[in-house]
Amino acid sequence: MSSAPARRGWLVAALVVGLGLVAAPAIFQMFDRAPKGGDMIEAFRPYMTQEKITEFQDYMVEIDTAVAEMEADLEPALVEDAGLDAAEIDESYVSYADFKAQWDEIFTEMTDMLDTMEANLGNFDAVSSLPPFLLFPWFFVIPGLLIAGIAGWGLVRSRRGESGRGVVIALVVMGVGLIAAPAVFQMFTRAPKGGDMINEFRYLMNEEKVQAVQGYFLVIGAGEGTVRVQMLPAFEEAGATPPELPATDQFIEDWPTISNEMAPMIGTMADNVVNYQAVDDLPPFPLFPWFFVLPALLIIGFAVAAGRPAERDHEAVPAVPSGDRAEEV
Repeated sequence: MSSAPARRGWLVAALVVGLGLVAAPAIFQMFDRAPKGGDMIEAFRPYMTQEKITEFQDYMVEIDTAVAEMEADLEPALVEDAGLDAAEIDESYVSYADFKAQWDEIFTEMTDMLDTMEANLGNFDAVSSLPPFLLFPWFFVIPGLLIAGIAGWGLVRSRRGESGRGVVIALVVMGVGLIAAPAVFQMFTRAPKGGDMINEFRYLMNEEKVQAVQGYFLVIGAGEGTVRVQMLPAFEEAGATPPELPATDQFIEDWPTISNEMAPMIGTMADNVVNYQAVDDLPPFPLFPWFFVLPALLIIGFAVAAGRPAERDHEAVPAVPSGDRAEEV
């Protein structure tokens, strides 16, 4: 073993690292932020599937086709068969005009949102495969307490002049365990994917964006209602037959389903803006594996240094005096 003072110095260093692990969750507010991340993951789980996103993308294409049909066929028919003035259509049907005017923006924004979600399906699966976020702070606290306790035990033994070999072995085992944990949970691959998802979702998960998307659904709903309740009945009122509008009819038929299925997803986004912000305020996800590995390497290094054989001062060997010369015979 290294000399007692040196050994105590290395053990103090290990104790400090252990206490640092204990303090890390409090410093980064992980006890509050990490559970919110878990809540967000669970809330988004029903929507982060290829089947669900493809369904929503198809809805957007369906509405886009209907809008194009309304402009190409419904409006001219209102002029020709229902006796409306083309210049007055937008004034007569304000909600429809608003829907039509905003649709390109709505379609682009909603499609980008769904494409972003689709592109992050793998990242979402990687993050959701990590241990529960609620446990994250304890992955630091519990090893930190054990390391600090072992190092403190070693200091007591050192002051008593007792062997510290068991302490050294225990610290090395703790260090190896900390290194193994990120590998066991595949954090080196999963955590960076989580970081990518957080970065990709940043433009979606904010109050301004969510409120805009909520407004889009109000615009679509008002436009659909105007077409169904006012514009199509205008042909009957004029004694005319409405044109064939298969895409518009499909949109009107499906709109209650579209709204009922997509509105909860938008509500989930709105409800999780605060949770997203909490996760975004955590240290970058790619660093999390190294929060285990680097302290572990320090602990192992301190333990090895504490268990290193002491360097003893070599006593100088006195020169042997030559003595009297041998007597000459």
